[in-house]
Amino acid sequence: MGIVAHVDAGKTSLTERLLHAAGVIDRIGRVDDGNTQTDSMDLERRRGITIRSAVVSFELDDLTVNLIDTPGHSDFIAEVERALSVLDGAVLVISAVEGVQVQTRLLMRTLQRLRIPTLLFVNKIDRLGARYDDLLADVGRLLTPACVPMGSVLDLGIRAARFEPFDLQNKALCELLAERNDDFLARYLEESLTVDDIETELRRQVGAAQVHPVYFGSAMTGDGVSEVIAGIQSWLPRATGSAAESLQARVFKVERGAAGQKIASARVFSGSLSPRSYVDVHPAAGPSYQARPSAVELFERGSRRTVDRAEAGQIVALRGLKDVRIGDHLGVRVGGVGRLFAPPTLETAVSARDRVKLFQALTQLAEQDPLIRVRKADDITVHLYGEVQKEVIASLLESEYGLDVDFSETRPIHIERLNGVGTAYREMGAPDNLWTATVGFRVSPGDGGVDYRIESELGALPRAFHTAIEESVGLTLQQGLYGWEIPDIEVAVTHTGYDSAGTVAADFRRLVPLVLMQAIADAGTTVHEPVNHFDLDVPPDSLSKVLSLLAESRALVEQTTLHDDIATLQGTIPAATTHPFETHLPGQTHGEGILTTTDTTYTPAPAPTPTRPRTDGNPLNQKQYLLHLNQA
Repeated sequence: MGIVAHVDAGKTSLTERLLHAAGVIDRIGRVDDGNTQTDSMDLERRRGITIRSAVVSFELDDLTVNLIDTPGHSDFIAEVERALSVLDGAVLVISAVEGVQVQTRLLMRTLQRLRIPTLLFVNKIDRLGARYDDLLADVGRLLTPACVPMGSVLDLGIRAARFEPFDLQNKALCELLAERNDDFLARYLEESLTVDDIETELRRQVGAAQVHPVYFGSAMTGDGVSEVIAGIQSWLPRATGSAAESLQARVFKVERGAAGQKIASARVFSGSLSPRSYVDVHPAAGPSYQARPSAVELFERGSRRTVDRAEAGQIVALRGLKDVRIGDHLGVRVGGVGRLFAPPTLETAVSARDRVKLFQALTQLAEQDPLIRVRKADDITVHLYGEVQKEVIASLLESEYGLDVDFSETRPIHIERLNGVGTAYREMGAPDNLWTATVGFRVSPGDGGVDYRIESELGALPRAFHTAIEESVGLTLQQGLYGWEIPDIEVAVTHTGYDSAGTVAADFRRLVPLVLMQAIADAGTTVHEPVNHFDLDVPPDSLSKVLSLLAESRALVEQTTLHDDIATLQGTIPAATTHPFETHLPGQTHGEGILTTTDTTYTPAPAPTPTRPRTDGNPLNQKQYLLHLNQA
């Protein structure tokens, strides 16, 4: 299961309480003191936030729980996404003081989309300003109407606050369950329901992610934690995979050990996994291959131990898989959940005295977080979700690689889209073709991804040459006419030719960028900027100021809904102005504005057209391109 929340809601503190209750630790750590079990990075201990997902396993009576403590800060949403892909259930933590926050809404929306059974834990009932009735109303309005409190709170807002559980036969719970089951409704009206009937129906509806029990408590004092533990044991569904089935596993985390070796954390959904036995590896991109782990370590009672066999339902750390990446499937490919959150829309240049060491270090960090996507041109750049990631990357580079780095100003990542259809063709032996190969392309606007197809005679070219062409096309499309990626395009191979005596795959790899870019230039491209869809809740008396701020940020408001105590706006806002808008929002809304950004789309960028430095030597200029190849 996973523990998810907005930053500072108390996820890691709740994890400490669960580990203490299970007997894994004999002393409860404090985030403020930097001595918690799951925050192992120096920066995590200093900042008091979770940055990397941490796995810890423990026993609750007869139930083995593999718990994943996930980051709460929105800059590390990619870590949360990877954890969600392997969960059976989740606990969403909400602060009783701060209430439902931006990240809370985004996480709940994603949990519901994936239909992950979820319990809600309202933390910090012992803090001044803690709320009960108002908070439940916010949960029902902003998160899900299918929530039901499992008890009340006595002495709310003081150190002595305590959670008082309801009887399961209470009216609110029975009516909520009856809304989704006609047979249960009939028995409820007949007053013939037993406690067993209610337990069975609650377990079924929680397991189907239809209802969400809400517990209250304090991770600091421990009150209410025993009830949450009982809820985990009673309502969240247990893993159902069998060791007798074919192996299905998914890698959700990659880190490096003290000696620099890769360690991959994977959830085993079914089947079994043994060291030194070959397994099929299915990367998210690229061909499948076979590999064998040199060691399999099982997460158990707060630590890891080496085992000869891991089975369904377990989380393992695998050593010896040197090419493994986050998102890879082992054995039989597991049904993918696709992208849950928008990819990063920002990038920044990183500089250090030792440029070679910097690039090598960032490449290794990209193995642990593929979405940062290191790019080497005149500058070395990385993709980001936000400004806090800069601090994390700087801290990691300093502590693990001894590098002192500087960052440029963050800027949005644009894309290019074709304006029309373009063609290009170069024949072997022609004056402008220096390679022993023939290739021709037709490009046209695509609709979601790269649609690559071969229209030349299939048997006319050896498979290795076709592979070289396809791989070169993928690399070339990372930089369009203005240096930005072209993600949506149809590429048809119209001509191919080779000399059986002299042609090698490298001839096609060097010729393809020239011809393909010529076809793209023939079609023309337009640069598009990333635009976020947003939901914005503000107090009605601040609506005019917020609308003015949105207009300054080039946002488009598509819908406005007014209620007595809140105004809800929906629309789009460019990624380039989202962060500045968020910075000014609290001052315009008495600190009560809540902005949630979801799907990212792209619209034509305003003039002047933004460009990006090239890393490919510019295939549109053959002299520059040849010089680049010679230097390489």
